[in-house]
Amino acid sequence: MSGATLKSEVKSEIKRVAYAASGSGPLFQRDYEGVIEGGPSSPEELAKLVRDRFVDFAPPETAAFQHADERGKPLEVGDELKIRIGGFMPCEVRVVQMDDTTLTLRTLEGHPEAGRISFRAGRDDQGRLTFQIRSRARSSRLVHFLGFLFLGRAMQARCWIRFIGRVSEICSGRLVGPVRVRTQKVAEDASDCEGKDFSTFECHPGA
Repeated sequence: MSGATLKSEVKSEIKRVAYAASGSGPLFQRDYEGVIEGGPSSPEELAKLVRDRFVDFAPPETAAFQHADERGKPLEVGDELKIRIGGFMPCEVRVVQMDDTTLTLRTLEGHPEAGRISFRAGRDDQGRLTFQIRSRARSSRLVHFLGFLFLGRAMQARCWIRFIGRVSEICSGRLVGPVRVRTQKVAEDASDCEGKDFSTFECHPGA
């Protein structure tokens, strides 16, 4: 086998990003936020913990994550994560953005959703440590949209609420009150289309 042929075959195995603009149905922005007391002293420390142990946070009965290369390795931009949704649906996401307090994943082709999700550590207006998750996604196909309406919506909410709960537990903190949840239909912006990768917490109009 020639080097050119091998290179072509390897390239063909790389899954393409499924941008929100390519999906089906309405575009939803979903927000989950928890206030954490008694955990790390800074948002940067909390964000580092999430990068280092990301696969430990999601409940496996809803979304079991696995680092594609090495389970114990901290996440880096370009890394891919395998997911098994509900114990049976395999799909993948890719790390596309990261800084001291945020981490963003984009869905890859074959995922039931098309879009991206960001995780951010910060502080609220009272100075308390917070952890937020914001997804901007639509179903990748109509059949997935129907499945989301009947079953996926509740499963997804449980997954990310539990994720935030696990973050607070593993960082030796506790949640102050329930995780706040908000879902709204939104219009596409430039970052929902192919182009530079931004956190979902940034708005880039002009799509």
